[in-house]
Amino acid sequence: MTLPNDYQERLEQRASANQELYQSLKAKAEAKKTASEKLADLLTASFGTISFLILNAIVFVIWIAVNSEVFEGIEPFDPYPFSFLTMAVSLEAIFLAIIVLISQNRAGRTADLRQEVDLNVDVRTEAEITKLLEMVTLLLEKNGVDLSQDEVLEDMLQPTDLDELEEVLEQQVTGTVPNNKGAEEAVDSGEGS
Repeated sequence: MTLPNDYQERLEQRASANQELYQSLKAKAEAKKTASEKLADLLTASFGTISFLILNAIVFVIWIAVNSEVFEGIEPFDPYPFSFLTMAVSLEAIFLAIIVLISQNRAGRTADLRQEVDLNVDVRTEAEITKLLEMVTLLLEKNGVDLSQDEVLEDMLQPTDLDELEEVLEQQVTGTVPNNKGAEEAVDSGEGS
């Protein structure tokens, strides 16, 4: 079965609009980056490579070799137990950790924004699916199909109580016991749509 051209075009337009929304969110997040966040991302991308690991290994091996008097004629500047090397590595670790945390914080804010958009899309999708179920139910009943005993369908036709779900999720996050067992079951089983 082939879809009508106008329907196919609408599907393609909707997919294109969704892609543009995603790209728009990403571009806005990139544009809002501060100079320090851009620098942190650049440094994180540079330091998170095998090249950086190899460079560190080479520097440490040469440092230890020079200061262990492996090479004759080169005077050790940081003899064993390599106090200056220990301090340099500790400072490097501190700076790397801070740079990674800056990048992670920004990435977390971007993820939160995407999650909020996803939630809004999910809520709208749930409403659309419930409406479709109502329409299919009316068609089936109009054609004489008895749906009065279908408890699952009846439950699916009930709109999701978003306030109740929010309360249950909030209680799960804070570790308190939910007051409403039915809402907890709806969250656990994914029902209520």
